[in-house]
Amino acid sequence: MDMILTQLFIGCFMIGVTVFIHAIILDTLVTLLKKAGPTCYRTLKTFWEIPLMIGTVLGVFLAHVIQIWLWALLFLCLAPEILPDLEAAIYFSTSAFTTVGFGDVFLDKEWRLLSAFEAANGFILFGWSTAFIFEVISKIYKDEQIKKH
Repeated sequence: MDMILTQLFIGCFMIGVTVFIHAIILDTLVTLLKKAGPTCYRTLKTFWEIPLMIGTVLGVFLAHVIQIWLWALLFLCLAPEILPDLEAAIYFSTSAFTTVGFGDVFLDKEWRLLSAFEAANGFILFGWSTAFIFEVISKIYKDEQIKKH
């Protein structure tokens, strides 16, 4: 029971950290897009939206990369006998975070509940990211918040 509570505490802590990071990055992206919109429009005129959309997707992707690496570093510290190097930890973390879960690398019973927390975390954050990207594209084309002037 102690290991379950430990994993629950660590999992909730990591979800809190990744949500905080995600919120900061998305908020920063909105600010950057609002500033970049007029410049992109003046410079490109046609297809001025494309750099904004590329920046949005890359910014969201960066957020996920940071979050996956944080989980990987945690697993590297907690289960060095299973994930002996950074590459293995990043591979495992990416599989868990994206909910792909190949199953060729997995944690032992002592820490496996954490991989489920990471999968739930990734599932939620990918949903949030999808909604964010949709909203940004909507704002660009409706010319509401991300203006060309």
